Amino acid sequence: AGMGSREHKMPEDVDENTLIDLIETLNQDDSVDGILVQLPLPKGLNSDRIIGKIDPLKDVDGLTEISAGRLSLGRAGLRPCTPEGCVILARYAFGDESLSGKHCVIVGRSILVGKPAAFLFLEQNCTVTIAHSRTKDLADVCRSADILVAAVGRPLMIQGDWIKKGAIVIDVGINRVPNTAKNAKRPTKLVGDVDYKAASHNAAAMTPVPGGVGPMTIACLLRNTVLAACARRNWPIPSSLD
Repeated sequence: AGMGSREHKMPEDVDENTLIDLIETLNQDDSVDGILVQLPLPKGLNSDRIIGKIDPLKDVDGLTEISAGRLSLGRAGLRPCTPEGCVILARYAFGDESLSGKHCVIVGRSILVGKPAAFLFLEQNCTVTIAHSRTKDLADVCRSADILVAAVGRPLMIQGDWIKKGAIVIDVGINRVPNTAKNAKRPTKLVGDVDYKAASHNAAAMTPVPGGVGPMTIACLLRNTVLAACARRNWPIPSSLD
């Protein structure tokens, strides 16, 4: 992508203050436009405290409290990459048709995907329902969706007959399960939250796992880095990113 990157590998037993010192050093480095902390962090480290030390202008993952606040208030800012990618995928799937008025059901309420995705789809004038594993009549709720975002973290939880004919299904789940296939090269495999094979009979379009949302998340991370660089340097935003 033509960007330079620096990888700072820390030992698993790194002291929290040492990690924070590194972040603050990068905050002060004018040659750095974006800072990303790879999650999850080892046990014993306070993720909220560490993420909170990132300069919001360099928060290319969109996870600081300031970034979250700007999103909830509808103000411009760096958006969380995976939820933003979900919106872009939905817009692409519907083509020239607007998302306005579409019913978007988000199964999952995490601060990484579910909650920010709700705000982002609201920005598209969708009618948004947030559901989760304890939602009553979850199958019926899912069947009402024009856009279904699965981000609950339970392998193959969402069945094929939960999908309305013609719906768009975006599977954010990444679950490792035993690989029971004959002559399997690996003992485990990755599956999503949706039963892909069964759901594909009803869905108009659906993301696979792996290889679906993940590449879009990376693309949005690169996009955020360009936006951060432009904002910090008062450069015009490339028209392709507007």
